[in-house]
Amino acid sequence: MEFKFEGRLKLVTQVLMAIGVVALVGGFLTDHSDHHQRFWANLLINGFFYFTMALAAFFFYALQYATESGWSAVLKRWFEALWGFLPWGAAVIVIVLVAGKLHLHHLYHWMDHSLYHEYMVEHGDHMHYVDEMEEGAVLNPNYDHVIAGKAAYFADWFFWLRTAVYIGTFLVFARLFRKWSLQEDEAPNLDLHYKQYRRGALFLVFFAVFSSTLAWDWIMSIDTHWFSTLFGWYVFSGMWVSFMIFTNLSMLWLRSKGYFQEVNESHMHDLGKWMFAISMLWSYLWLSQFLLIWYSNIPEEVTYYMSRVLGDYKVPFLVMFFINFAVPFYTLIARDAKRNPRFVIPVGILIFIAHFVDVYLLVIPGTMFDHNHFGFFEVGLFLGFLGLFMNRTFATLAKAPLISKNHPMLQESIELHY
Repeated sequence: MEFKFEGRLKLVTQVLMAIGVVALVGGFLTDHSDHHQRFWANLLINGFFYFTMALAAFFFYALQYATESGWSAVLKRWFEALWGFLPWGAAVIVIVLVAGKLHLHHLYHWMDHSLYHEYMVEHGDHMHYVDEMEEGAVLNPNYDHVIAGKAAYFADWFFWLRTAVYIGTFLVFARLFRKWSLQEDEAPNLDLHYKQYRRGALFLVFFAVFSSTLAWDWIMSIDTHWFSTLFGWYVFSGMWVSFMIFTNLSMLWLRSKGYFQEVNESHMHDLGKWMFAISMLWSYLWLSQFLLIWYSNIPEEVTYYMSRVLGDYKVPFLVMFFINFAVPFYTLIARDAKRNPRFVIPVGILIFIAHFVDVYLLVIPGTMFDHNHFGFFEVGLFLGFLGLFMNRTFATLAKAPLISKNHPMLQESIELHY
């Protein structure tokens, strides 16, 4: 069966994107923060949130192949459609990073090269920074010995190499898997299946490393003095559960419109279980990271949470955790609730928004400090990116049959029942 991306759905995505464009332009023109800090911070938040959702879809797709899981064969094309947003999300993140290097914003304090040198010498109208005392040199008041200790990691060539490797690896693997999937439609070929099985396992090796290091580079480095060994896993669990929520809600809608009829109640139950389980994983990692740092009370570590727990962000920070943990725990723990759209839809929408707020709180306290404002710009940009994400996903979904007919485990997936 073919999916047609037209009519009301297409119009809705276009309206949402139009709202996003208005918010983007209006937000830039009305942003009076230093170097349009608010504008760039929110662009990073949305680009990262939706990019990592698409990346989580690719991770889950590769995981199904690497583990030889049959239950999800009928959902294969949906996962492929979701990662159609990867180039768009990557482009937004690269734009933000390049703007930072050009000093159009100061989201990343470590991009200020004056921080790495202990001395400076005046040369005409500009300062020359040096590491050793020389004639005419004076102490550099901007010198930061903690950030200077990370100079090798934050070196321009190394940072851009890592970013290029992350994005290049994801896009190359995504292109190959999509090509093999479409080739499998043309003729049954077990060699193609086993190729995806082997490449799926290989991709997971890259993903295991890159999903953490990109979180360090693009998000954790905003608070340059702070670090957490759990941060990569924490961000990974957040993007995974956001992807599962979006998949569950979208599949409910698609099935109601007559698509994906091979997806039965058992598949929906499995999606509900994933949504519940990863919510608990995220909650465990959130609490583990928070309690270990808060209880140890080491100054350079606990400072990260001071503004989030005791400062201007304490209400959204604590409410966000309560929603993302308590709501799915108390509503989706029962078997019947996972199969009931009356529970799944409102719970899914609520925790999807709360996980966006989670990403928002990873960025804003370290970029806007106590000068943040929340208004139409933030809401409009979130809706605009949601519209773009949906538009690219459904446009990709319409380019191939909804069911990969020659998948060797397709019949097993269709007959899933418990």
